[in-house]
Amino acid sequence: MSDPRFREQVIYICAHSRDGSMGVAINNPNQEITMMEILLSTNIPLPEGPLPPVYTGGPVETESGFILYRAEQQHGSGLAVTPEIALSRESRLLEDISKGKGPKDYLFLLGYAGWGPGQLEAELLDNSWLTVPGDIGVLFHTPDEQKWKKAARRFGIDISMFSGVVGNA
Repeated sequence: MSDPRFREQVIYICAHSRDGSMGVAINNPNQEITMMEILLSTNIPLPEGPLPPVYTGGPVETESGFILYRAEQQHGSGLAVTPEIALSRESRLLEDISKGKGPKDYLFLLGYAGWGPGQLEAELLDNSWLTVPGDIGVLFHTPDEQKWKKAARRFGIDISMFSGVVGNA
């Protein structure tokens, strides 16, 4: 991907239709804001233990918070991405997490990546993206700097063999 905003990024696609697509970058920790600052600014009590990073989910609506989580049980209304993964914008979910009642596996993201109608399909035809199925282990249990390599390797792809030049055979 020639766009530096997406270099070595793993984008988890959450919605796709003829109206466009939406996803979030799952391996781009935000260096400017912490989870503690997010919780304190919303008057949500801090949970015990270490807090996860805040992620930059993409270049669209960077002030909007999203929670991508493993939906072992339903937590309010949200977008069911798969039977196991959901996406929510509800602050109540953060309150549940702070009280130890929310999902154990989650990512808090600011912003998202969005594509207009047909835009993602065109980028896929241009070989701008490498696509692999989503994986809970990569999403929630892999160090951020290893996610893009592990996502590819999980499906038999050695990412180090790729160059910045794309084409079709």
